[in-house]
Amino acid sequence: MKLLSWNVNGLRACLNKGFSDFFHAAGADIFCVQETKMQQDQAEFSFPGYAAYWNSAAKKGYSGTAVFTRIKPLSVTYGMNITKHDQEGRLITLEFEQFVLVNIYTPNSQRGLLRLDYRLEWENDFSAYLQKLDTAKPVIVCGDITLPTPKSTLKIRKQTGAMPVLPTKKETS
Repeated sequence: MKLLSWNVNGLRACLNKGFSDFFHAAGADIFCVQETKMQQDQAEFSFPGYAAYWNSAAKKGYSGTAVFTRIKPLSVTYGMNITKHDQEGRLITLEFEQFVLVNIYTPNSQRGLLRLDYRLEWENDFSAYLQKLDTAKPVIVCGDITLPTPKSTLKIRKQTGAMPVLPTKKETS
């Protein structure tokens, strides 16, 4: 399975710079996009063989996420079911047979940290959301995200100056 994730910082602008050509050439089974800054009907798309799932912000031209997939999900959820967080189109969750995929565009704290309190509250709620999902199936999170790291990872980072490399399935078999 090939999964791609890209923060496009405006999908309409990206479409004018070869996004469609890259999309088709990449041949991903699942293609996640963050910071679309648009509603689905604001541009023409032709991705035959892909289902499209969009979560656009209520405010036009702001944030937004999308997932294009050849694999039919068992279910799709938009947001965390927390009204104050779900107006900005920052989260799409797709449940597949073997795993759950979360496509995320994390809110930023803004200049002068004007939204820092909101950002911290959002991170706590998102962490709880992921923990709940993880009880059923493995979770893959992609997108523009920063989360607190486990203490063991912090210890490794301090000792080596780098994040640990996790083994792939082939290496663990």
